[in-house]
Amino acid sequence: MLDDVHVCPADGPSLREEQDALDLIGETWGSGATWVAVPAERLHDDFFALATGVAGRITQKFANYRLGLAVVGDISRFTAESAALRAWVTESNRGRELWFVRDLDELAARRA
Repeated sequence: MLDDVHVCPADGPSLREEQDALDLIGETWGSGATWVAVPAERLHDDFFALATGVAGRITQKFANYRLGLAVVGDISRFTAESAALRAWVTESNRGRELWFVRDLDELAARRA
């Protein structure tokens, strides 16, 4: 069930800055989407380095606009290097605003 999910193409611009998130939110706005699925490869590596603050700034933009954010794809190379990131991913997946999923099928199952 992905009727209200805006699925971003993998080949789009990298998301690193707050303005990148706002641009994506702008693309989504008015479509009826309540979630945005972003391929993990679209997120700049700084997103996964929590000390940079990039992830917090980007996810906050989605929360401000009441849009769920699903990071779709394999992020194991980042979680293998950071206990803090692993913990954040685990905690996020317990919530209702930010999920890290392997693929769109997993996202659909969680939304069902």
